[in-house]
Amino acid sequence: MTELLIPAIVSCVVAFFVVYFMTPPLIKVLTQRNFAVKDMNKIEDVMVVRPGGPSIIAGIIASEIILYAFLQLNEILAIIITTSAAFVIGYVDDRKVMKGWFKPAALAVAAIPIIVFGAYDSDLAFPLFGVVQIPALYLALVLFMIPITGNTINSIDVLNGVASGFMVIASFTLSICLFIVQNYEIAIVSLPLGFVSLAFYKYHKIPSKIFPGDSGALTLGAMYGAIAIVGGVEIIAAVALLPAVINSFLFLSSVKRIVEHREIKGKPVIFTDDNKLEATNDKSAPVTLVRLILAGGPLSEKQVAFAIFKLGIFSGILAIITAFMMDVSL
Repeated sequence: MTELLIPAIVSCVVAFFVVYFMTPPLIKVLTQRNFAVKDMNKIEDVMVVRPGGPSIIAGIIASEIILYAFLQLNEILAIIITTSAAFVIGYVDDRKVMKGWFKPAALAVAAIPIIVFGAYDSDLAFPLFGVVQIPALYLALVLFMIPITGNTINSIDVLNGVASGFMVIASFTLSICLFIVQNYEIAIVSLPLGFVSLAFYKYHKIPSKIFPGDSGALTLGAMYGAIAIVGGVEIIAAVALLPAVINSFLFLSSVKRIVEHREIKGKPVIFTDDNKLEATNDKSAPVTLVRLILAGGPLSEKQVAFAIFKLGIFSGILAIITAFMMDVSL
């Protein structure tokens, strides 16, 4: 365990500071090129640059390469390649709006390196009930999980700071759970994701200076899913991600098809006279987690974001409890 301390510290420092120092010049470049979109949760015309994906992926690759130099694990290579592929997929969608099916299908392809490198265990572990052996079915699970986690984080990226802030909570929770189940090497490998998210949150929090875009959100989500697979903690990871999963489920069940958010005409929230967010009565608007939170009455954007973070912390606690139950069952 002590031999993992140096690579853990070095990789986390690199992950944080690459994003921390790279994002401001990225903001400047994007501003010069007029790569900006309207912040839809502001009454006034506030333009925010995007995508922040380039700084996010730079921090991830730099830190994971350092870890590979120390640990020489195929799992790290699989995570790097899958996460980088997710970034490319997201960047394509940032530059040109693709059809709704594009991201799920492309992310399924991005998951293939995990299979090629054999960076998975086909035994699916459940708390209390133990391990279920599903060799063939598990391959399908790998191909489904990366699109699910990638698009789940992308779908919750609706307010300033929410995607990155939520990922800080979920990724550090996942790292803690990996330590609990004594998968120490993958726990170390997972730590940079939290520090990358934390560094980006500084610029993404209210009021946002930059949006992650599809390239940033898909990168964060795909890496989270890849870590869950190679670490053998798929169930635990799903519990930690529960608020975002519920948001995706609500959205898909209400629109009844895979579609880009930008193609939806009805808006789930509207503005009050005092510039707060309020749930809409528009039946054509999708049902989302934000809309449910606002069902109790109007709130500021910051209040809604903190409500989501509280749900993330609650789910994180449930995930940690699940990890202890998993450890007992194993």
